Amino acid sequence: MKRERIYSTTIIGLRRNGKVALGGDGQVTLGDTILKSGALKLRHLYNNAIIAGFAGATADAFALFEKFETKLEEFSGNMPRAVVELAKDWRTDRNLRRLEAMLIIMDIKNTYLVSGDGDVIEPDDGIVAIGSGATFALAAARAYMDSSRLSAANIVEKSLKIAASICVYTNTNITVLEL
Repeated sequence: MKRERIYSTTIIGLRRNGKVALGGDGQVTLGDTILKSGALKLRHLYNNAIIAGFAGATADAFALFEKFETKLEEFSGNMPRAVVELAKDWRTDRNLRRLEAMLIIMDIKNTYLVSGDGDVIEPDDGIVAIGSGATFALAAARAYMDSSRLSAANIVEKSLKIAASICVYTNTNITVLEL
């Protein structure tokens, strides 16, 4: 029997005019069935100075959030250092290496996409997206950034709505966090 793959989410973050916004939808899908429409895939970290979101396996993402919070404490809130150390551990630790998720981690100065392959990517244009509808949300956000005066939070929300209108694994139950 073939194991159904769980698809879930679109997460997008961007910065504009000194503000940082991160948003995600709430859909979790198993094969062609929607399991949940209101999952929360974003959180504030380190005294609300950092926002993070995940795409992928929920339990894996929670384990990574916990590991990242430990790194933040270890490095006194130095987010770039904590992100690099998380990626190194994720890549080299035998148990962590099996985790299937991607993270977007942002603070007022930095934006990172972090993966289990050891990737720590800081986007050139301050816009980053992960998950099933990432390419749709990313394209929409870039268009809004070039052609509107919308706030970071409004661009994130509108971009997620566009992704939801195209990607069957993304819905319009949207949460947006802002710094």
